[in-house]
Amino acid sequence: MSILFQAYPLARHALFAMDAEAAHEATLSALQRAYDCSLTRGLMHSQVLVPTTLMGLALQNPVGLAAGLDKNGAHIDAMGNLGFGFIEVGTVTPRAQPGNPKPRMFRLPDAEALINRLGFNNQGLDAFLANVQRSTWRERGGVIGLNIGKNADTPIEQAADDYLIGLSGVYPHADYITVNISSPNTKNLRALQGEHELDQLLSQLATRRLALAQQHQKRVPLAVKIAPDLTEEQIDIIAEVLPRHGIDGVIATNTTLSREAVQGQKYAEEAGGLSGAPLHARSLEVIGRLRAKLGTDFAIIGVGGIMSGKHAAEKMAAGANAVQLYTGLIYRGPSLVGECAKEIGRQRR
Repeated sequence: MSILFQAYPLARHALFAMDAEAAHEATLSALQRAYDCSLTRGLMHSQVLVPTTLMGLALQNPVGLAAGLDKNGAHIDAMGNLGFGFIEVGTVTPRAQPGNPKPRMFRLPDAEALINRLGFNNQGLDAFLANVQRSTWRERGGVIGLNIGKNADTPIEQAADDYLIGLSGVYPHADYITVNISSPNTKNLRALQGEHELDQLLSQLATRRLALAQQHQKRVPLAVKIAPDLTEEQIDIIAEVLPRHGIDGVIATNTTLSREAVQGQKYAEEAGGLSGAPLHARSLEVIGRLRAKLGTDFAIIGVGGIMSGKHAAEKMAAGANAVQLYTGLIYRGPSLVGECAKEIGRQRR
């Protein structure tokens, strides 16, 4: 294991003394500086090989970075150097937007959890694509997913317009594309998970993808990211709608509005989505339900509350084909990537 990875517990003490969002930005800046230096870049590099196929894509291992950590795609190469098998960046919206007012990110250390209400803060599609095109990780065998959403001031009735702009913009530069309809921090966004709304949105996206595939002479897989706060009936409906439109994968799950597991803790009543350890069990339930309904061939990416290699293996056992990390990185540091890949590899033997 890299000596830099082993030093993370010391760094975490200093980072946790800072405001959560400021610490997030400081960590990304430090990671980028370390990557830009050839000496520390080598010390950072780590890769556990567990060859995996996901949505027809060849991964070096099935452990990915979840969207939200690198919203603008500005640190793809630095993140890829930590040993991920795939990286998802975004969520990007057609136009730049500041997101919700600060403070908007809160740690709940006793629960190994995080609450955020960032609200798709990003620099917009043009800046995002410039960053993606500058990165070299794909040239070195990395797989990248680009996550698209709608602007906060776009009426929900016109949401498809934003998703179509995003799809057309990112299509030439993505190995796969994720349609984010499950963030709790953009007003009414989760309504797009309703049967009629989802059917209408995916119909338009499927039609546009067909045209883009012909234009660019390649078919880019589409995934949909869903919420954990769904009933069994809602999950079943989503499992019926996705294959109908040729969707290739589902990401389960986004953050939760539930506070049951963190009642009484500082910041527990802050608005926003809860991520981290309390989400793991619910994510497993959603993954299991989806796998039962979708059969063996449909791709499922498990995300939510992976704080150890054991958690990653449990996601796979529940029916996931790959996993993604976010909050676990904040609490455990980059060594979690290799730990998860190794445990998944052991599970396969």
